[in-house]
Amino acid sequence: MHSDLFDLTAEAEMGHIQLSRVADLIVVAPATADLMAKMAQGRADDLASTLLLATDTRVLVAPAMNVRMWDHPATQRNLAQLRADGVLVVGPNEGEMACGEYGPGRMAEPLEIVAAVQAALAEGPLAGRHVLVTSGPTHEPIDPVRYIANRSSGAQGTALAAALRDLGAKVTFVTGPASVPPPDGVTVVKVETARQMLAAVEAALPADAAVFAAAVADWRVANAAGQKMKKDGSGQAPALQFAENPDILATVSKRAEGPPQLVVGFAAETETVQAHATAKRLRKGCDWIVANDVSPETGIMGGAENAVTLITATGAEDWPRMGKDAVARRLAERIAAALG
Repeated sequence: MHSDLFDLTAEAEMGHIQLSRVADLIVVAPATADLMAKMAQGRADDLASTLLLATDTRVLVAPAMNVRMWDHPATQRNLAQLRADGVLVVGPNEGEMACGEYGPGRMAEPLEIVAAVQAALAEGPLAGRHVLVTSGPTHEPIDPVRYIANRSSGAQGTALAAALRDLGAKVTFVTGPASVPPPDGVTVVKVETARQMLAAVEAALPADAAVFAAAVADWRVANAAGQKMKKDGSGQAPALQFAENPDILATVSKRAEGPPQLVVGFAAETETVQAHATAKRLRKGCDWIVANDVSPETGIMGGAENAVTLITATGAEDWPRMGKDAVARRLAERIAAALG
């Protein structure tokens, strides 16, 4: 806990703890497996866990532990509970540990923790707002070693999550197996399949806004094999049967409990982009569609730039080609203005 970020004092008198708070964030670095377990279970059997249970200040943890402790199901359950409770998490990284082993569990670097702190303390037009962002591709298994996917890198969704964070939003970032790392200072939920993504999205709601930038597979293999498929020398390829995946955008736009205040979908098209995207907005029931042309010659899918058309109930607005970070900042500003 760093005194430059906050001043938290405790005094033990007759079994009572007196707290004095002069900040909006408590940073726990390193956060051990034991302390995370205490936090998740609401235990208060030492000074640190008592302070964390007694405060209503936001908490940021930087986990650090042995790789087997990090991978243990109990630790992952505790981590999920902490995130559900609103605890912010930065790291851990993969690397060499004090015990001599190598793997995930190494505490985030100081500059990463500082960036997460700055994001958590940032004041902006989206302060106090919760925004859900999906990103990356989904992988639909054929067998335990093969899957159906697409060329999405996750770069645009990642940039958008960072831009929303920088405007002060609390961001839940649900990502498929992207080729770019998730941004710091957001709640990251990693999934692989479309059905897993839908479950993660529903668990993250309610939200003030939801932006569906993920390139979700429309279909999954209904007869996926439990073991690796083998060639039998006959020259015959296995017959794959397909089933339609759930429509995440439409599900959230039309949810019985009420959709977020603003629902934004993405439409990756290769022809008649505006017409297809306009029809998609009406069909899905969302507020906005961000459409782009991902034909191979554009270099957009998996590339560093994007050229989008923002489609709303009032019409279509073409944006010039620019870096994906710039697109993200512009869209984040429009979202902030719409939420008011």
